[in-house]
Amino acid sequence: TQHRKRRADMNKAEVFDLLEQNRNQRGIDNWHKMKDTGGLTSFGIGLTVHRKLAKQIGRDHELALELWASDNYDAKVMGLLIDEPKKLTIEQVESQVEELGPGLLTHVFASCDATLAKAPFAFELAQSWLESTDLMRQRCAYGLIYELSKKNNKRYTDEFFLSVIEGIKQSYESAPKSKLLAMGAALVAIGKRNIELNRAALSVAKGIGPIDFNEDGKKCDPFDMEKHLTSDYLTKKFANS
Repeated sequence: TQHRKRRADMNKAEVFDLLEQNRNQRGIDNWHKMKDTGGLTSFGIGLTVHRKLAKQIGRDHELALELWASDNYDAKVMGLLIDEPKKLTIEQVESQVEELGPGLLTHVFASCDATLAKAPFAFELAQSWLESTDLMRQRCAYGLIYELSKKNNKRYTDEFFLSVIEGIKQSYESAPKSKLLAMGAALVAIGKRNIELNRAALSVAKGIGPIDFNEDGKKCDPFDMEKHLTSDYLTKKFANS
């Protein structure tokens, strides 16, 4: 217990020391090649290391807010990862979503097993942001749905997920690439829940087709939702359905 307490008592300067110790020059070089970094600096650290460091620091709401207020990308990521779900407020997250800038932090903010999806109000927030006219909130709504679809909770009904699939079907043609990728990730996650949702998600995924998301000179394979939804694993899982 003493050890846990001591870790949670780390301060902002100590976190920055920790980030400095884990700086990655290749990541920093890639950071400088990006078109829009939202004016943030970076230690070039990847998410796997971020998660490891977050466990080392422990959950700490006050420290999370201090780190979020900094102008360093990695510190902001740590702030999102170490925050305490039950201490999050709607006001805080509505403020943070306005500060996501070019969207580099969106994935960690809304999905990536981050704190927000564990908040008591996450489901209501996802529903509210789905109806928003703000693109960033819409993207985050799909990020949250991606996370929520992995959980078993009687409030997360097939009817709700089918309504999300229907919403994607009605609006994907006009969606910008960033939103389309968030929709695609949500579709794949929903389609892993059961055979009915899989069929509904697959039908829409076929209509969308693979999503090409190459930016900043990277060469990645397009995001093929159909391939994910018809994987050997899912075929076996639903074989007896």
